[in-house]
Amino acid sequence: MLQPRYEYEFESEFNKKYSIVARKIIRLLSVDSRASISKISEYSGLSRTEAKKRLERIEKEFDINYVLELNERALGIQNPHLIMAKFGKKPDWEHIKGLLEGSYIPQFASVVEGDYDLLIYANSISSHEYALWDKWMQIELSKYRVSWRTSEVVHKQLGFFPIRNELLERLDMKDQEKRILIELNRDCRLNANEIAKKLGITLPNVLYVISKLEKDGIIWSYTISMGKPDWLTLMTFFAKYMPTENYENHSMNARKAFMSDDEYSIIDRYVMTAPLVGSYDFFTMGAFDSEAAAMEHDISYHKELFKDENIDMAKGTIGRVLLGRLPLRSVGTKDHYRLIKWTKQS
Repeated sequence: MLQPRYEYEFESEFNKKYSIVARKIIRLLSVDSRASISKISEYSGLSRTEAKKRLERIEKEFDINYVLELNERALGIQNPHLIMAKFGKKPDWEHIKGLLEGSYIPQFASVVEGDYDLLIYANSISSHEYALWDKWMQIELSKYRVSWRTSEVVHKQLGFFPIRNELLERLDMKDQEKRILIELNRDCRLNANEIAKKLGITLPNVLYVISKLEKDGIIWSYTISMGKPDWLTLMTFFAKYMPTENYENHSMNARKAFMSDDEYSIIDRYVMTAPLVGSYDFFTMGAFDSEAAAMEHDISYHKELFKDENIDMAKGTIGRVLLGRLPLRSVGTKDHYRLIKWTKQS
């Protein structure tokens, strides 16, 4: 049996670029972006004055947005899909950007260089709504001779895509809850007093609603989204398998690799992993020093690990973001890997 390759335990060059203090602050913001300056000071070992100054520099350098990680199913948004598109004719990216922005269903989209040209994460309130949008997009893109493959996301083992407020606006929620949720999704570092003043709602009501959203499991975490540094390679791949009896053992070794990361990484090495149903069976997005490192430690390893399953893989590197925000953060993948235990049906 192929054993896990512990070369994953190397320290990435992009993490070595930054001090442990900066890395600790980013880790804290990733798991609790509402952390006070006092908490940041205590966690980083800086004085409150220095912690505030360092936070401001980090926000600017890493293009940090304070966003919510939401439980989409608890919100009734139950149709998550990942789509890869390949064009036979050079596309007009501004035209495609306009199509995406004109709908509340796509939550993220980026140009990709590799086996496919466009990556989209989409979600909707109903399957019918999603199906109509999916077909409409294929028709609109047909002039570029598009090859369109869509897969439903079973669950996100690692990572998330920030949800756009355009979709939250359409949810069937109490007005006050929706308004507060949207403000937090716009900037979840806003304190309750700022939200109350902005929306004209009493402070006790704001505190009650925030507490309710947390208890109902709608807000999973207060986190961050960073912009992509120029020196970082974001490698994505979709994989299709013909599973053998060793598939679960191979999957276990893959999980060990996905959960391995540097201590206090600036950006999690594995940004997202998700099992799929449809055109492909699995998706991952990983952050690497270079395309060569991504090929060696991600693509080649995965191909070798699942070679018994006759793996079919489509890969590509993230380029220009057309819509939404990249889900770049540092939460510590081992602590945040979500496992679902599958039971055999008799």
